[in-house]
Amino acid sequence: MIIVTGASRGIGAAIATLLGRRGEAVAVNYSRDRAGAETVVAEIQAAGGQAAAIAADVASEQDVIRLFETAERELGRISGLVNNAAITGGFARVEELEVAAVEKMLAVNVTGTILCCREAVRRMSTRRGGNGGAIVNISSTSWRTGGTGEWVAYAASKGAVNTFTIGLAREVADEGIRVNAVAPGLVETGLHAANGRPERLERLSPTIPMRRAGTPMEIAEGVVWLLSPAASYTTGSILEIGGGR
Repeated sequence: MIIVTGASRGIGAAIATLLGRRGEAVAVNYSRDRAGAETVVAEIQAAGGQAAAIAADVASEQDVIRLFETAERELGRISGLVNNAAITGGFARVEELEVAAVEKMLAVNVTGTILCCREAVRRMSTRRGGNGGAIVNISSTSWRTGGTGEWVAYAASKGAVNTFTIGLAREVADEGIRVNAVAPGLVETGLHAANGRPERLERLSPTIPMRRAGTPMEIAEGVVWLLSPAASYTTGSILEIGGGR
């Protein structure tokens, strides 16, 4: 069973759906969008897969623990985790940032990732009686480009995710757990419109060497590969999927 956080829409939904199509039982986590999560579950089940929608705020330790306990009770022992849940905090220059928004963003993007990894390691580590497994943290190419003029704080949170990924990967490498990150570039999701800039995809596409935005399923393919036995010697890696930007 694989847990995918923030899987009710966008990249998370694509990851969960692709995993389900390829025979994995999937815990489809969501925070508020129950209808979206149930739609993803229905798609997986229609394809003959097994899935369950589970509500949890990854910034809450109690919610994270309940997420893992519920997922294992309903779908079986965990073998993988995708930390996809994240928020941008909205578009703003650094001088315009509000503390509450930054703290909330860091709680979801960084603390949430760490908490979910903690619970996964506790269950998967061979040192603790587990069978091993794989973790993929969703980062962003903004960790390298900086998110200048739009979301520098968000980019910083993804830099933290990458650093955590490398450190954890080395910590549990001999315990049967591989830990990697996927850093998407510009992707066709509702995130841009939801943050008040529906024109962003069209505006930024010409800056990408491939001259287009990616699709959620293109990101999902990279994530599913990292979770699979085909990536058995890959850990501590940051896989950028961004059209060359």
